Amino acid sequence: MPDLVIKNARLFINDAIQPAEIAVDNGKISKISKIIGQEEVDEVIDAKGALILPGAIDVHVHFRDPGMTKKENWYTGSCAAAAGGVTMAIDHPDTIPPTIDASSFKEKLKESKKSIIDYGINAGVTANLTNFKSLWELGVTAFGEIFMAESTGSRNVNERTLKEALEAIGNLDAVACIHAEDEEIRKKFQHLLKGNLSPESHSKSRPNLSETIAVEKAVKLAANKTKLHLCHISAFESIEVIKKAKNENNKITCEVTPHHLFLSTRDYRRLGTLGKMNPPLRDFPSQQSLWSGLNDGTIDMVASSHEPHLESEKMTDIWSAPAGVPGVETMMPLMLMAVKRNLITLKKLIEVTSQNPARIFNLRNKGVLSQGYDADMIIVGKAQEIRKEKLHSKAGWTPFQGMKGIFPAKTIVRGEIVWDGEVISRRRYGKFLPGKGLKIEEAD
Repeated sequence: MPDLVIKNARLFINDAIQPAEIAVDNGKISKISKIIGQEEVDEVIDAKGALILPGAIDVHVHFRDPGMTKKENWYTGSCAAAAGGVTMAIDHPDTIPPTIDASSFKEKLKESKKSIIDYGINAGVTANLTNFKSLWELGVTAFGEIFMAESTGSRNVNERTLKEALEAIGNLDAVACIHAEDEEIRKKFQHLLKGNLSPESHSKSRPNLSETIAVEKAVKLAANKTKLHLCHISAFESIEVIKKAKNENNKITCEVTPHHLFLSTRDYRRLGTLGKMNPPLRDFPSQQSLWSGLNDGTIDMVASSHEPHLESEKMTDIWSAPAGVPGVETMMPLMLMAVKRNLITLKKLIEVTSQNPARIFNLRNKGVLSQGYDADMIIVGKAQEIRKEKLHSKAGWTPFQGMKGIFPAKTIVRGEIVWDGEVISRRRYGKFLPGKGLKIEEAD
């Protein structure tokens, strides 16, 4: 008999919302049917007609643990994720120490056990390419994000190192995650604008051209041999480059962030230096092109690029403020509201927040509500105003203050409720999901 039955639910099945019930046994979906018997079931949840969706998979978070836990840690970051309907996250390597060798990977893996959601861990890239194979065999999900231009707390790699790294990653059949901005253009424009303290000068110092040239370089260097994932695409010119490249190379994928979908340079007036991020806020035409790219399949997924800098750190001049905004808790609520506003279909939402992330990053048994898959799901709640005092990240603020989002009433990870209007899961419930390179002896 199942451990859990969710009754009186609605699911998106065969391109339509239909009434259904879900049975869960040992953390996995054992049955989906119109009616499931409830005799001898340990737990029954009455969804009361609410929509149930696959939990979101956020492939781009920075939980800052170890080394920067005043900003975030695995527990607070995962609580924020769960409260926003994210059931699995992939953490990027810019911690202290950075995740670049076996020792730093194992240190992060030890700290990650505080998580209440499932997770993967990416490894960083340096000029020392000898660590790639050992990290891959330890179970890292992917490599990167690899910075082509300097960003807050992260140094860029030169073109030679990038080319060699992409070749090595390709030989492992792993994914290379690229932060595509051109360093020479960044230095040139930042030098020209250094005396300008208006927040908008940050966007001007990292223009659309910077991203587009970097995307073109990365595609060329990958040479159809490496799985290339382009992080947080923001410029409309980049969309055209990626669209063309995808027609010639099926190993290219990309993501977009909520802050580039829902914010533009117009928001500097409201946010000031809080709106600083890399790549920066773009103008309205770029913002609209991102929605088009998401809807036509050029952009494969939405990821938060959760950067939990403290509000106090951001309240300085535009050149000194760290780049990045928190977003793991607001990503899915904003995207659900976008469905309500007819900016994206429900089918496409499920693709870009669950199915595609699981497929592209080889996350086994994740991303789909189907028999045999992990019982990772959200019971959709009601729309509410986004307020920083109601959020759970240590950052303590949000660039989406006052906007509307549809938050989950419940978030369920492998059949256990982790969010029910409050965090109710125990620490250490989350599980590490190793990448496909993991050696069996390491797993033991």
